[in-house]
Amino acid sequence: MLTVDFGRFPVGPGDRVLDLGCGDGRHAYEAYKRGADVVAADLDDIALKHVRDMFANLAQAGEAPASASALAVRADALRLPFPSGSFTRVIVAETLEHIHADRTVLAEASRVLAPGGRLVATVPRWWPERICWLLSDAYHEVEGGHIRIYRRRELLGKLREAGLSTTGGHHAHALHSPYWWLKCAVGPDEEHRLCALYHRFLVWDIMRSPRPVRFAEWALNPVLGKSLVVYARKP
Repeated sequence: MLTVDFGRFPVGPGDRVLDLGCGDGRHAYEAYKRGADVVAADLDDIALKHVRDMFANLAQAGEAPASASALAVRADALRLPFPSGSFTRVIVAETLEHIHADRTVLAEASRVLAPGGRLVATVPRWWPERICWLLSDAYHEVEGGHIRIYRRRELLGKLREAGLSTTGGHHAHALHSPYWWLKCAVGPDEEHRLCALYHRFLVWDIMRSPRPVRFAEWALNPVLGKSLVVYARKP
């Protein structure tokens, strides 16, 4: 399930891509399959092991070009261990809302981005996220949970403070908003039949990508999309 639109964020052979706060690695895998040299960075050692294993599986299956490379490394987003201008693409997806010093993260992301390079940042959209917070404290008051809710203008302002020029954006994952509202209403840690049924529907959609459902989500994203996606460039 990709949040970034790689049609608007072109990646290919010759690109050096940093997936900062990579989590389960979904965007790193896509960049690798497109032929880029990819570094997936996170502080979660368990997640990084999973990403390394998946990189190896993709290479073994021939799903990534032999010319591409992929690494998963432990790195602190506040002090990245990479020289300035190391990457032509930086992805910061669903990460900033977890970190108090988000300005420092964006400054570091901008530092390691080469002039002319592109960055994409994604965060939970304000109003769907606000409903989750109103429905459940347990949704966000957990270790490593969400510490802020971004408005669009706030994210745009912080990207510009980091020396980046924003070039556009959109919303994504409209069908996921009702799922999380339902989860928060019954309790995020509670098992509930309706949540299980909705989750099965989402998994089916991810695996099969039926055209009518994809069209419905595309149509609903401007209003209901759970994620805000912003694209930027370094001058």
